[in-house]
Amino acid sequence: MTDGAKSGATPLEGDGKRILMIIGSPKSDSLCHSLAEAYAQGARTEGHVVRQIRLGELSFDPVLHEGYSQSQPLEPDLLEAQRQIHWAQHLVFVYPVWWGGLPAQLKGFFDRVLLPGFAFKYRSNSQLWDKLLTGRTADLLVTLDTPRWYFHWIYGAPAHRQMKRTILGFCGIKTRRLETFSPVRPSSENQRQNWIRRAELLGSRV
Repeated sequence: MTDGAKSGATPLEGDGKRILMIIGSPKSDSLCHSLAEAYAQGARTEGHVVRQIRLGELSFDPVLHEGYSQSQPLEPDLLEAQRQIHWAQHLVFVYPVWWGGLPAQLKGFFDRVLLPGFAFKYRSNSQLWDKLLTGRTADLLVTLDTPRWYFHWIYGAPAHRQMKRTILGFCGIKTRRLETFSPVRPSSENQRQNWIRRAELLGSRV
């Protein structure tokens, strides 16, 4: 975690929004990290406070071994992540799509952190639930090797629907913008620089 998030330091927040970025690519030199830094720069320019959680730097077991039937103690990094999510008004998720879905570490992060009593609560004698993270918004910055039209029309955009509806939406977090950067593999350096500038612009328009 960066920007004082792990140490507990609190930057001066003023009138800006409290933004938490969660970077779901385990590769430290990935395009996702460049996009995240650009977004953060744009947001800070407008007076917002930005903190980052880089999943590749955390230490935790991504497997929820017994589901919800037994309690699995959270590692210190995950407890801190929960505190940062509570702190945030706006969340930014930056991650690649692998095999049409989320990277395993990001999915494991959600499995371990978005627990009953923290992110949602089932109602007694009801099929409904309470969304405990309501009031927060999110931006998604997603990289793909697949062309956007193919991912949407042929595959049905499964990763996008999972994030917006069955993960964030389930907990009450409203996805405000979903920006895809694609296709990455054949992209030129000029194209990638354009994407990075686009991410900075998005950050300046939180």
